[in-house]
Amino acid sequence: MLGKTSVRKNDVSHRDVNSLAATARAVASAVESMKARSSSILFLGGIVLAPPAFAQTLAPKPAPVAEENKPAEKPIEDPQGRSTPYGTVHGFLAAAEKHDYERAAEYLDSKQPSGQKQELARQLKLIMDRGLAVNLDTLSREPEGKLEEGLRNTRELVGVAQIGSDRLEILLDRIQRGANPPLWLFSAETLLSVPAIAEKIQPGWMELNLPKVLLEKRLLSVQLYRWVAALIAIPLFLTIAWLLTRALGFTLGRAVRRLTSERGPLPDLGLRGPIRLLIFALLIRLGSTLAVSLSARQFWTRVATVVGVLAVVWLYIRLTDALAAVMARRLRRTNVPGRIALLQLLQGLSKALALIAGALIILYMGGVNLTAVLTGLGVGGIAIAFAAQKTLENLFGTIMVVSDRVVGVGDFCRIGDTLGTIEEVGLRSTRVRTLAHTVLTVPNGQLAGMSLENFATRQRILLNQIIGLRYDTTAEQLSHVLEGIRRLLAQHPKVEPESARVRFVRFGGASVDLEVFAYVATSVFPVFLEIQEDLLLQILHIIEASGTGLAFPFPATYAAKDKALAAKKS
Repeated sequence: MLGKTSVRKNDVSHRDVNSLAATARAVASAVESMKARSSSILFLGGIVLAPPAFAQTLAPKPAPVAEENKPAEKPIEDPQGRSTPYGTVHGFLAAAEKHDYERAAEYLDSKQPSGQKQELARQLKLIMDRGLAVNLDTLSREPEGKLEEGLRNTRELVGVAQIGSDRLEILLDRIQRGANPPLWLFSAETLLSVPAIAEKIQPGWMELNLPKVLLEKRLLSVQLYRWVAALIAIPLFLTIAWLLTRALGFTLGRAVRRLTSERGPLPDLGLRGPIRLLIFALLIRLGSTLAVSLSARQFWTRVATVVGVLAVVWLYIRLTDALAAVMARRLRRTNVPGRIALLQLLQGLSKALALIAGALIILYMGGVNLTAVLTGLGVGGIAIAFAAQKTLENLFGTIMVVSDRVVGVGDFCRIGDTLGTIEEVGLRSTRVRTLAHTVLTVPNGQLAGMSLENFATRQRILLNQIIGLRYDTTAEQLSHVLEGIRRLLAQHPKVEPESARVRFVRFGGASVDLEVFAYVATSVFPVFLEIQEDLLLQILHIIEASGTGLAFPFPATYAAKDKALAAKKS
């Protein structure tokens, strides 16, 4: 029994193993079939979705972007302004002026401890205040600095400080540490000599004599003694400038009277104001050299320069106005007032250019990039030119009309179909007084393109008359009339004898016509009318004296007895 039982158990176990093996084989075959299906599905999906292999091989690769075509990356600017020599020096002075030597020490190329670097910054500031006399606006505002002879590309000379017999070159070096952008710092070579030279500097007069309150207290970050000095110096300089202007005006007045023999008061050209301002600027510039600190000297130098530029521009404008007034009077005396419009145009352009130049100088001193300003002016000029086409057309028309001397004030002209006298040639238009005493305004742009006849430019005026005599005028009478008119024209003082002629020209429909042709030597039309009237009256006397008369302007019937033919012709 036990044996049978074990055999059944073995049979069962063999069946189980066989069934499990069959199941495993079925699962394996199913897996294989699923793999085959999945691979086919993936293959088909790859064909549909993915680009073909030949397309990938034939597709051109994108060309690499040339390095020179890539936009240049803008250099990272240092927040403390140390990216340029100009920013380094001004940042150092600004921090040292506020006694912030901890920040000022960051502008030094020194590896000393923080306390020693701050003391070194104070000593450098002292040396620059006492011995450095330079214009800091000339420092480079570019990250690369400027090339100077005798210095390497990464070094720039600020100036030479003179302390007694010692000279110290204030140098800046462009230093790059690690991956950080390069910075301009005060050179370690300069800093080595700073302590020794700073020890030789003695306290100044102000430090010894002024109260500490004025030296230590500040108002708007400026020491009080500087405010006091400015409040004293500015009124003093203004008074000196007023006195010097009066003295200069008196001296120039006497010199002009001697040269021109003028006895009366001279005309006021308005030059006292700009001359006074110019003298005031010069006094500020001289006074700036007495300032204790380099920052104060730099500030007052800038003030003097700005005031000087304003004074020079103001003086130039006044001189331009005075010169234009003199030239306008001369043009009126020489009877060419039409050029006054061109003179006014040149005067305005000259003053505008002076104002623009002065503004650009002031902006440059303020650190403004003039390239961007000029570019903006160019774009703005183009926009204004498009917006003001008619105005510019009229301005150029004024230049052409005046420069070509087409018309002048007082000229009698025919403009188109209008006759009139020119009253004014302005910058934009020309005013004409018509024969009906109305005013016709013609834009100069149109006037330059119109047909214009100027009667004032003629040197002589043509006398051309057709005189019709009656048909009963005899040949003897006709010859007498012709001879009398010719004698009249030859003897008249205002008739050019070379041009004068009188001819029997035709048998008209109701008259025998004579043509009188002559030039009268005058350019004034009223005078011509007077001479023509005198000539026509004398011609009428000649006709009456010959026994004939003027024909009627219509056919007439004459009752006359015909003369018999000669006997030999009958």
